[in-house]
Parts: sequence; C-alpha cells; structure tokens
Amino acid sequence: MKKISDLQLGFADAENYKRRENKELLNKLFIRNEYLDELCDNSVSFLVGEKGTGKTAYSVYLSNNSYKDTFARVRYIRETEYQKFVALKKENQLTLSDYTSIWKVIVCLLLSQQIKERESENALFSRFKKFGAMQSAIDEYYRNAFSPEIAQAMQLVQESKLAAELLSKYARASGEEKEIFTFTESRFQNNLFYILRKFQDALGQAKVALNHILFIDGIDIRPSSIPYPDYIDCIKGLARRGHRERHNADDLIFALLRKRSRLAY
Repeated sequence: MKKISDLQLGFADAENYKRRENKELLNKLFIRNEYLDELCDNSVSFLVGEKGTGKTAYSVYLSNNSYKDTFARVRYIRETEYQKFVALKKENQLTLSDYTSIWKVIVCLLLSQQIKERESENALFSRFKKFGAMQSAIDEYYRNAFSPEIAQAMQLVQESKLAAELLSKYARASGEEKEIFTFTESRFQNNLFYILRKFQDALGQAKVALNHILFIDGIDIRPSSIPYPDYIDCIKGLARRGHRERHNADDLIFALLRKRSRLAY
C-alpha cells in the first residue's frame, strides 16, 4: 500500500497538463467516457460547469491527443485582450453585434491557422484558391510570424484597414475577386465585415480531413481592471450565437466545432 505522499493526485489547475512533461500524467488520470464523445459532436458549442468540474481538463486532453479524427487547441483570454476590446469600443463606438463580428474574425483566424498547422499535407493552398489567398494575406500581415493566440488575432482586428487591403489584394491576384475596393480607417465596421466574409468564404471552400475544435478558456475570470459592464459586453459578443444566446455567459468555455468544411455561423 502506498503512502499518501506517494500518490499522484494531479494538478488543481488543468492548464498545467499542457506542459510536455505532464501530458502523460493526464492521459493516465483522465476518464474517457460518453461526455468526451458528446463534446466532439458537431452540434455542441458550449461546455458549461462550475469551477473545478473539469472543463479545462476536457479541452486540454483533446488538445494533447488525437481522438476520433478530432484535432483541438485551447486558447486563453487574458486581461490584455479585454483591454483591447474596451479600447476598440471607445474608438469605434461598437455595439454588441460589432463585438460578435470581432469574435467571429478572431475565431476564423485562429481556426484557419489551426487547419494550416495540422493539415499541411492536404494541399489546401493549391486545391482551394480562396483558402490559399487568405493564408497569403495572413502571412504577409504577420510577416510569416503569426502566433495563434487571441492577442495576436486582436492585432489584425485593430488594423482592419490594412488587413482588408491585403485580403483584397490576394483575392484579386488569385482570380477570386475582380472588383477593386477602397478601405478607410473611419469605416471600421465595413472593414470588419469584409474580413469576416473573406475568412468564412475561404473556410467554407476548404475540405479538411479532420474535425477541428477551438476552445476559448478563461472567460469566467474578470480582471479587476475591467469594469463589469465592459466585461459582460465582451462575453455576450462571444456567446451570442442564435438560440444559444440563452446560455449563462459568466461561466463557460466556448467550444467552436467545425466538422469537415462546415461553418456554423
């Protein structure tokens, strides 16, 4: 019989299991049951629960392992991102629908890089011109140094004029777009809608081999520097997706599942 001090009880914070040396420990401790299968179902968008019930553990397990042709990544929202949302709101007089559009752009950008990372052998660039043009624009914008985090994705939103111009430039170069558009700093919402449409068209065209899940974690923690109304507006923009808007946005992990080439927006 082992002493209590010799028992491996794991970590209180499942985020620790993302570290390479701790991944195998999570695999030993994690119980793979019907709830894991339900989370991989293409009709599921939210994972809701009290603190300590294992929300992050599910997301980290799926990001550590290949499970039923599913590839997942976890991204965390931090105080810096909330501050950028507040700054954008003040600069551009944003509404709740604008917040939703910003989140959609962020999710599409992170998802496209996730697909690029995992399916590099899928000939996505040569087979699907819209996806290739979108990736070329992203590569030029970030100078081939994009780090798939929410903070870097927010940078593209903040510089919406430049991002829209690059997407338009490569869409014309690939023959996917004939019209020449003009973008200005003062028309933030129009720039954002154009960017979103380009991302959605590209992701909708691409035929991927795997199911992709993007988890956004940490939204149930409000930084002390962010006023509560601003925090709630930001979270509502993320959770606002049709009938699912009725879910409690104060404590959830947003799990956005893209089954093959399907887009759920």
